[in-house]
Amino acid sequence: MTRFWIAPFLPVALLAAACLLGGWWSVAALISVTALVMGLDRAVAPGPVVGDVATGHLITLSLGLAHLALMPLGVWALTVGPLDGAAGWVTALALGLFFGQVSNSNAHELIHRKARWPRRLGVAIYATLLFGHHASAHPKVHHVYVATPRDPNSAPMGMGFYRFWPRAWIGSFRAGLAAENRLRQGRGGLHPYVGYVGGAVLSLCFGGLIAGWAGVLVWAALATYATMQLILSDYVQHYGLRRAERPGGGFVPAGPEHSWNAPQWYSSAMMLNAPRHSDHHENPGRSFPDLRLDETAMPMLPRSLPVMASIALVPPLWRRMMDHRARKWAGEGVERSSPAAALGTA
Repeated sequence: MTRFWIAPFLPVALLAAACLLGGWWSVAALISVTALVMGLDRAVAPGPVVGDVATGHLITLSLGLAHLALMPLGVWALTVGPLDGAAGWVTALALGLFFGQVSNSNAHELIHRKARWPRRLGVAIYATLLFGHHASAHPKVHHVYVATPRDPNSAPMGMGFYRFWPRAWIGSFRAGLAAENRLRQGRGGLHPYVGYVGGAVLSLCFGGLIAGWAGVLVWAALATYATMQLILSDYVQHYGLRRAERPGGGFVPAGPEHSWNAPQWYSSAMMLNAPRHSDHHENPGRSFPDLRLDETAMPMLPRSLPVMASIALVPPLWRRMMDHRARKWAGEGVERSSPAAALGTA
């Protein structure tokens, strides 16, 4: 379990130093979530991980508290703090990558917990990223309809990321709201979406208290960059894979063939095994240290999840790398996004 302490918490320490001191600490923070991850993924072949659920819980809670401290610290550093010029831009990039890849993965782990307070911590993290509705849309829409046209966060073959991004954000907000409304018929109490929207407003107000309108804008920019990466992860992890329709209606259950996975060890540790995505969908309550990977039965990405997310920002390159792989796994379940996509045009 040592890797699960080092990989996500090394950036926490370096980002805190970057926010307070700038200079080369900013460069080190950016390297810790980019070049270091790529290098260790390629250079080291680790042994198997023995799952430890109790330690996993401690890691997620600690990372959650670290996020709640690091977000306002970052806004302060980029507005009224010591950072300006190149150091400010480098630190902002590193912060956004951390929030999108580590904080998101951790919040995702927390919202799947049965215990109330860990789940609330996950909701709080998403609220600071102005994406609180994900706490409803992810378990109640994405996990139910993954790899079907009813899931706004499952990209069909041929759809580029820049079309997928607004569809996934708006679609998940609406679908999550509809799911909550169905579940709450005849029930009282505060609607979860009041908390999600209220948490986003309070977060932006906190940014305003830190640095006025500049604080609001920087908070919103960091959150937007982070949620873009969250949506990138959904795009990459389900692109082109479709569950077959049953003759009598509905779809076959989600299986290992309906999510893309990645075996690289360090990026997986940093993202709390989020790249072991097939097992998560089959066993959503399974703690991250226990997630399994079968490279023969599960679709594998040709590169690590962070690298593939970067490639997805260049749609023609993404399609050249992924469309033939998706066809291999999707078979007759493929749904194409447009006639142009079906003809193989960009």
